[in-house]
Amino acid sequence: VQLQAFGGGLVQAGGSLRLSCAASGRTFSSYVMAWFRQAPGKEREFVASIRWSSGNTYYAASVKDRFAISRDNAKNTVYLQMDSLKPEDTAVYYCAATTGLVVDTTTTKYDYWGQGTLVTVSS
Repeated sequence: VQLQAFGGGLVQAGGSLRLSCAASGRTFSSYVMAWFRQAPGKEREFVASIRWSSGNTYYAASVKDRFAISRDNAKNTVYLQMDSLKPEDTAVYYCAATTGLVVDTTTTKYDYWGQGTLVTVSS
């Protein structure tokens, strides 16, 4: 199983970015895909998740109404649209996969991880 995250970059506060996570190596229809992030000196935290089969989503309170997670079944890709970005959103963003629940927010619940992509939001 491979998860490859990309799309990070430098953006000004209030701007937008879209991250992508390309999944390969197995059929992900029974999986939940998620985005986590880790800021310097902080623990990795949950951002958003989506159940591949149903499209059901779940968000951390800090990003709800600003970020949107989605998936493209044909491309085996999960996206994170990030709008109204704030400097505190600066972090390395990771995609992950689990056979668990869409409300699983702890890193230990996730079996597969991508390599991370850096998002920097300037003030």
